[in-house]
Amino acid sequence: MKVQLLCVLLAVGPAAIAQDGSSPFREVLASARLSKSTPEWRADARQVTPDCKISWSVGKYTLHGGRQEGVEIVVINNGVMEITVCPTRGMGILSVNRGDVALKWDSPVTEVVHPQFVDLGSRGGLGWLEGFNEFMCRCGLENNGHPGTDKFVNNVGDEAEMELTLHGKIANIPASEVAVEVDTTAPYAIHLTGTVFERFMFGPRLKLQTRLTVVPGETSFQLQDVVTNVGASEQEFQLIYHSNFGGPLLEEGSRVIAPASSIKPFNDRAAEGLDQWHTYDGPTVGFVEQVYLLTPKADRNNQTMAVLHNKAMDKGASISWSVDELPHLTIWKNTGAVADGFVTGIEPGTNYPANRSVERKAGRVPRLMPGQTRSFTLTFGVHSGREEVEAAARQAAALGMARAGVDDPATLRKRD
Repeated sequence: MKVQLLCVLLAVGPAAIAQDGSSPFREVLASARLSKSTPEWRADARQVTPDCKISWSVGKYTLHGGRQEGVEIVVINNGVMEITVCPTRGMGILSVNRGDVALKWDSPVTEVVHPQFVDLGSRGGLGWLEGFNEFMCRCGLENNGHPGTDKFVNNVGDEAEMELTLHGKIANIPASEVAVEVDTTAPYAIHLTGTVFERFMFGPRLKLQTRLTVVPGETSFQLQDVVTNVGASEQEFQLIYHSNFGGPLLEEGSRVIAPASSIKPFNDRAAEGLDQWHTYDGPTVGFVEQVYLLTPKADRNNQTMAVLHNKAMDKGASISWSVDELPHLTIWKNTGAVADGFVTGIEPGTNYPANRSVERKAGRVPRLMPGQTRSFTLTFGVHSGREEVEAAARQAAALGMARAGVDDPATLRKRD
């Protein structure tokens, strides 16, 4: 999914930065409110933060051809790491690259598909997979998890049935507002902000505000999301951060370290591999996915983390978050043939990926009162070399690994 950034220089005028240099630089890249979209744009340290000793850049370009026609891409390079974000696909993160360590996977879907070409209802509600190839995409907001029938109250106040599609809509809704902000004083943090609305007449009225922050020279970045009910009635919502890893982190002998107080298989197929839930085989033709449902352990500040590393333990990645915000963790193992999508998912969430009707019954579907917000913060680390990877692994392991219980391998559907 590597694409070339168009080097279109931006002339930063004197109004962009205050004379004392203390006000942040800000550029609106897209705005539905202003009916504006900048197809190509670039800014860098030389123009915006001349006192910063690390060369960084931010650029935007637009894709053309096939089903990616009109897709907008933003690339942030902080001097040591490159983060590629797609505002057109719900502000999802396509890939992260740091030298020979990449957070990505090779999906059979090779284009960055514009949401207008995705039929969420196709193949029995699995149409979400027509565009699925991001490193990190959000699942939600009205619902996520498996497709199927659920109940709702319609516009005349009657209980009715609806067919939910896989993982909801938010990853296939273009952002309405996108902006770049850069702090013009040390440490010169770079921020990419976006607003995505999931609105429906006589349905959900939810707003996602997201802020990706990275500091020049650092090997981690942070996501800060706020979900708001902008309607006048109480509203359910769900959110899973579907973070996906292929090579070079995923290979035969790779391991995931995810401290948990309980580990349960999603179904009988997952129960077959329960003892090896945290280890990986190489690409296997015909492999049928296995999904594990974890209750994360946390430190005294309710912070937890998960780490994935390769066999040699010299390449790795970590995700850290609060269990107060995201109390559930799903591990998705899909180590099929490379051509079919050799990938694993580490997925913190408000719930597990069963159909919303199942999750509601289990008490895992949160609700927002009118005007109420919920905030979510995740930190992603990219680790290179044994010293960095081992340090991250020790930090995660210190939270304590749970023993996988095998007393009841029944499926989530049967349990709930």
